[in-house]
Amino acid sequence: MKLIIEGMSCNHCKMRVEKALSSIEGVKKARVDLDDGSAVVESSVELDREFLREVIDEAGYVLKEIED
Repeated sequence: MKLIIEGMSCNHCKMRVEKALSSIEGVKKARVDLDDGSAVVESSVELDREFLREVIDEAGYVLKEIED
C-alpha cells in the first residue's frame, strides 16, 4: 500500500515516518520516498486506514491519500 504524506522534507522526516509506520503491529517494511512524498508499507495483516492516519498525525505529518 502506498501512502501520500504531506510535510516530509528531509532525512529526519523520512526516518521519523519509517519508524512510526514500522512500529505498527503486522508491518513488515516501511520505506519513505522523499522525492514524491510517499511511503510504501508492506504488511502481513490488513491495516486500519484511520489508525494509519493517526500514526502519521502523531509523527507530525499529514496523510493525504492511501493507494492500494
